[in-house]
Amino acid sequence: MDLDLLARFNAARSGRRAAILVTPMDPQGATSGHQRLVAETDDLAGDPFAEPLSAAFRSGRSGIVTGRGGESAFLTVSVPPPRLVLIGAVHISQALLPMAELAGFDVTVIDPRTAFATPERFSGGRLLAEWPQDVLDEVALDPYTAVAALTHDPKIDDIPLQAALEAGCFYVGALGSRKTHGRRVDRLTQAGVSEAALARIDAPVGADIGAASPAEIAVAVLANVILALRKGERERP
Repeated sequence: MDLDLLARFNAARSGRRAAILVTPMDPQGATSGHQRLVAETDDLAGDPFAEPLSAAFRSGRSGIVTGRGGESAFLTVSVPPPRLVLIGAVHISQALLPMAELAGFDVTVIDPRTAFATPERFSGGRLLAEWPQDVLDEVALDPYTAVAALTHDPKIDDIPLQAALEAGCFYVGALGSRKTHGRRVDRLTQAGVSEAALARIDAPVGADIGAASPAEIAVAVLANVILALRKGERERP
């Protein structure tokens, strides 16, 4: 592999940026031609491997693919591990944290209320008993991070929701009724958040499965998080 290409591939990995190394292959399965690096932000229009590249960015899986002209290539896929940031050390978060970890997410729980944010209630994941605005830089939200605000308290939820939208997080959800969310939209609009960005918030949070208990709501949230990660927002119902 070209050393410059390798350096760029490793830089993308360390910077939590998705990238795919495309290695052309001949009909016998041997490598042929020059390798190239494709970033998720690249324009794939006209690329013979546009569809498999898009699919690989969603799935994170490497393998041999076939392009539009019948040519083959091996895609070496590097996608950052997905993260889930839960705003609120609530009962829903207690149920959601182990589920999300089983699904492969690195989970962080943030809540300034030290009576709730305790190691006894949250033995897994990363627990930050701090105000979100004080630790968001440390958490470093990015497009491979999902954020779910679950406290019902605007003083805790609003700032991380705005930060998640600005960072391009792949999923942004918030607990609350439609009436509660309407008031939230008014507050965030006054804070300068655009209508298009506000439309990205999944509220009321989670898949519409009739969830009632905290554990059921946790399942509903995780379902929509995985849907957004694997299929993309535009395909969500």
